[in-house]
Amino acid sequence: MAATALLVGPSAVAGPPEADVVAGEIGVGEAQSFWLHLNSTPVSDEMAAAEAKRRQYVVLNAWEGDLLKKLKASNPKLTVLVYKDLSSTRSYACKNGADDQHLPTGVGFCAAEREHPDWFMTGPDGKRFEYSGYSGHWQMDIGNTAYQDAWATNVIKDAKGTGFDGVLMDNALFPCDAYHSGVCPKKYPTNEAFQAAYTSMLSNLKGRFAEAKLKTVANLSNARLHGNAWDTYIDHVDGGFDEWWLVFSDTDLVSEYPQGWSRQVAEITASEARGKIVMVQPHFTAGKDQPQRYAMASYYMAIGDKAAITPMARADAYGDPTPETPIYEWRLGQAAKPYYSVANNVFRRDFTCGTVVVNANPTNSAAVKVDLGGTHMDEKGANVTSVDLPGTSGAVLRKSC
Repeated sequence: MAATALLVGPSAVAGPPEADVVAGEIGVGEAQSFWLHLNSTPVSDEMAAAEAKRRQYVVLNAWEGDLLKKLKASNPKLTVLVYKDLSSTRSYACKNGADDQHLPTGVGFCAAEREHPDWFMTGPDGKRFEYSGYSGHWQMDIGNTAYQDAWATNVIKDAKGTGFDGVLMDNALFPCDAYHSGVCPKKYPTNEAFQAAYTSMLSNLKGRFAEAKLKTVANLSNARLHGNAWDTYIDHVDGGFDEWWLVFSDTDLVSEYPQGWSRQVAEITASEARGKIVMVQPHFTAGKDQPQRYAMASYYMAIGDKAAITPMARADAYGDPTPETPIYEWRLGQAAKPYYSVANNVFRRDFTCGTVVVNANPTNSAAVKVDLGGTHMDEKGANVTSVDLPGTSGAVLRKSC
């Protein structure tokens, strides 16, 4: 059955009254992207040169120093971060009693096993926690000051020695049963206690990494489910990464509700307002128009000048870079004002050379017609004066300027 289109008339075009302004900062209508190369896939010199010029941020493993040099040679201004897990040590990186020289963590398994067995996180039964689904990942006591100090010392030495610009701190977690559903650590039996331990660690690391002139970006996925947790953690780092942002698959798109669209968009607006880096990653198959337009229009709702977005077709496929679509070449100009509401859960932001519109109502809900107040070019190159958007859809539109 066809959805009924609801009309939002020209009265919305002139701009909202002050009370309708929802969020956001002055925006630059140019999409930025990043590349997480974590699966050790081969990278040709040609690919390295192209991606260095195309991306704002790149994340590599600690042992990819040669690739780091190639990227920097092609674009000295590129920010290249090294991957380090805040929360685990890896037994597979320990061989014959010795830890690998370059680790994906801040503390080696061999060293911890031999010298600091108390750093391993344990459950109520006293047994160590191994990440469910990730063999050889052993959870560590992130609230232990000695562990925090060792993590900082080791990571700074490794990152500076190789020449990285900073660190992607993976697994800044929020629920106490993360990676072991239904069972919390004996030492941190509640989400509040668990989050306080992470806040302690990030706070302890902050000054050390700043002194070392290393940027810090924490993986804050699922923060939307935990109140103001994003803001609490990001106070202590230079930026945040949301690995599951707004679009979870081709058909699973986050609509507006208390833990939904506006909260994830606010991750960008709040962070941009503080001068923080933001990296967001929706998940959808290349060529799928609805999830792409919903994600990109939502990103433009919040962008200032630091946020970057890169879609991923499937989880953890961190090998070859995601190809950029033509939308990354579009230039929407400046947005002097934040996004605003034009109907129930329908939002708009105006740029000097374009407009973005999002319908954040549930998927398959009635379409809403939004009058643009002038001629725009849609994603297919057609001239339009209005758009009809069903739930969880968006439009990125260009106009002459």
